[in-house]
Amino acid sequence: MKIIETTNISKRYVMGEEVIQALKDVTISVNKGEYVAFMGPSGSGKSTLMNIVGCLDTPTSGRYVLNGQDVSEMTENALATVRNKEIGFVFQTFNLLPRQSALENVALPLIYAGYSKADRTEKAMLTLKGVGLDNRAHHKPNELSGGQRQRVAIARALVNDPSILLADEPTGNLDTKTSYEIMDLFDQLYSKGNTIVMVTHEDDIAQYAHRIIRLRDGLVETDKVNDNVKKAKEFMASLKVQD
Repeated sequence: MKIIETTNISKRYVMGEEVIQALKDVTISVNKGEYVAFMGPSGSGKSTLMNIVGCLDTPTSGRYVLNGQDVSEMTENALATVRNKEIGFVFQTFNLLPRQSALENVALPLIYAGYSKADRTEKAMLTLKGVGLDNRAHHKPNELSGGQRQRVAIARALVNDPSILLADEPTGNLDTKTSYEIMDLFDQLYSKGNTIVMVTHEDDIAQYAHRIIRLRDGLVETDKVNDNVKKAKEFMASLKVQD
């Protein structure tokens, strides 16, 4: 079943007298349960494609169907509703509310979804447990390590049971060991049936995905199944041996 389907989408930005063609005629599809990386250098169009796939922006032309809904020409309010229901975002900078506990941060999307306080707390705690952080539920972000903060951000992205987990440079602010731990968590989420789209400019991070779509100059350069998927567990084991 196709979760993401773009047909001939393009995106143009007008900056003064200059027109920037960020995407040109991009057609891709992602099936339910796939683990895909959008890979490319700065200026390749990967972030623009992520913004369109994540319903943060709409294409200038072409069609985008998300989980059976044509979202190409939706209003801002309609897009916001779709985002909250269909997409879980994980950002490089975590984007946690500093004065809220881990539990409160994770429960936040459920407020907009209309859950009662008791249901929000129960669902958020279960989701934190799923990322191994239920014992830090009442800690604030400044009381957590970078890896723990990213786990909270991942739990917040998952709490609404979204169609897609959309991760933008998820290891960008993490050290090597913590990056492996987060990539191992993504692997576990994928094995449970989650659809993951990861955006990265780092080739070694893209290698954790099972399919890599490489963009260059606003076009899809290659779209290939990854035959040599990296496994974070193996690298974590080698780090322990070195310790």
